[in-house]
Amino acid sequence: MSGRSKGLRSKSRKKLTKHPRQRGLSPVSRAVQDLPVGTKVSIIIDPGVVKGQPHHRYHGRTGVVTERRGRAYVVDVRDGGSIKRIISRPEHLRVVEA
Repeated sequence: MSGRSKGLRSKSRKKLTKHPRQRGLSPVSRAVQDLPVGTKVSIIIDPGVVKGQPHHRYHGRTGVVTERRGRAYVVDVRDGGSIKRIISRPEHLRVVEA
Protein backbone atom coordinates (compact mmCIF):
# COMPACT_ATOMS: atom_id res chain seq x y z
CA MET A 1 0.00 0.00 0.00
CA SER A 2 1.23 3.44 -0.81
CA GLY A 3 1.03 6.31 1.65
CA ARG A 4 -1.54 9.07 1.57
CA SER A 5 -0.83 11.96 -0.79
CA LYS A 6 -0.08 15.24 0.97
CA GLY A 7 -0.20 17.59 -2.00
CA LEU A 8 -0.92 21.32 -2.12
CA ARG A 9 -4.69 20.83 -2.39
CA SER A 10 -5.05 18.12 0.25
CA LYS A 11 -7.69 18.59 2.98
CA SER A 12 -9.38 21.32 0.96
CA ARG A 13 -12.37 19.56 -0.63
CA LYS A 14 -15.02 21.77 0.99
CA LYS A 15 -13.00 24.94 0.47
CA LEU A 16 -12.21 24.35 -3.21
CA THR A 17 -15.68 23.37 -4.45
CA LYS A 18 -18.38 25.70 -5.73
CA HIS A 19 -21.95 25.59 -4.50
CA PRO A 20 -24.37 24.18 -7.11
CA ARG A 21 -25.88 27.55 -8.08
CA GLN A 22 -22.49 29.22 -8.46
CA ARG A 23 -21.07 26.60 -10.85
CA GLY A 24 -19.88 27.62 -14.28
CA LEU A 25 -17.77 30.50 -15.50
CA SER A 26 -16.84 33.31 -13.16
CA PRO A 27 -17.59 36.91 -14.17
CA VAL A 28 -14.90 38.47 -16.35
CA SER A 29 -15.07 41.72 -14.37
CA ARG A 30 -13.43 39.97 -11.42
CA ALA A 31 -10.48 38.88 -13.58
CA VAL A 32 -9.79 42.34 -15.01
CA GLN A 33 -10.35 44.39 -11.84
CA ASP A 34 -7.64 46.93 -11.03
CA LEU A 35 -6.49 47.05 -7.41
CA PRO A 36 -4.36 50.08 -6.50
CA VAL A 37 -1.62 49.75 -3.88
CA GLY A 38 -3.02 50.12 -0.37
CA THR A 39 -6.39 48.53 -1.17
CA LYS A 40 -7.77 46.28 1.57
CA VAL A 41 -8.75 42.93 0.05
CA SER A 42 -10.13 39.63 1.21
CA ILE A 43 -8.66 36.39 -0.19
CA ILE A 44 -11.54 34.23 -1.43
CA ILE A 45 -10.29 31.40 -3.65
CA ASP A 46 -12.29 30.89 -6.85
CA PRO A 47 -12.09 27.11 -7.48
CA GLY A 48 -13.02 27.55 -11.15
CA VAL A 49 -9.69 29.33 -11.81
CA VAL A 50 -6.72 27.18 -10.85
CA LYS A 51 -4.03 29.56 -12.06
CA GLY A 52 -2.78 32.08 -9.54
CA GLN A 53 -4.47 30.53 -6.53
CA PRO A 54 -2.93 31.29 -3.14
CA HIS A 55 -2.52 28.48 -0.62
CA HIS A 56 -5.87 27.41 0.82
CA ARG A 57 -4.56 28.22 4.31
CA TYR A 58 -5.14 31.91 3.52
CA HIS A 59 -8.72 31.50 2.25
CA GLY A 60 -10.91 34.07 4.01
CA ARG A 61 -8.01 36.18 5.29
CA THR A 62 -7.85 39.94 4.83
CA GLY A 63 -4.75 41.84 3.73
CA VAL A 64 -3.41 44.93 1.99
CA VAL A 65 -2.19 45.07 -1.64
CA THR A 66 1.48 46.12 -1.62
CA GLU A 67 2.50 45.75 -5.28
CA ARG A 68 1.54 44.43 -8.67
CA ARG A 69 3.61 41.61 -10.12
CA GLY A 70 2.70 40.82 -13.72
CA ARG A 71 -1.02 39.98 -13.71
CA ALA A 72 -0.91 39.08 -10.03
CA TYR A 73 -0.88 41.15 -6.85
CA VAL A 74 1.24 40.83 -3.73
CA VAL A 75 -0.90 40.97 -0.59
CA ASP A 76 0.46 41.33 2.96
CA VAL A 77 -1.50 39.13 5.39
CA ARG A 78 -0.99 38.89 9.15
CA ASP A 79 -0.40 35.29 10.24
CA GLY A 80 0.01 35.14 13.99
CA GLY A 81 2.84 37.50 14.88
CA SER A 82 4.34 37.70 11.39
CA ILE A 83 3.32 39.17 8.04
CA LYS A 84 3.18 36.85 5.04
CA ARG A 85 3.38 38.03 1.42
CA ILE A 86 0.80 36.23 -0.70
CA ILE A 87 1.00 36.30 -4.50
CA SER A 88 -2.45 35.94 -6.02
CA ARG A 89 -4.30 36.74 -9.20
CA PRO A 90 -7.26 39.18 -9.01
CA GLU A 91 -9.84 36.40 -9.51
CA HIS A 92 -9.16 35.31 -5.94
CA LEU A 93 -9.27 38.80 -4.38
CA ARG A 94 -12.34 40.80 -3.32
CA VAL A 95 -12.25 44.45 -2.26
CA VAL A 96 -13.30 45.00 1.35
CA GLU A 97 -15.66 47.95 1.82
CA ALA A 98 -14.55 49.84 4.90
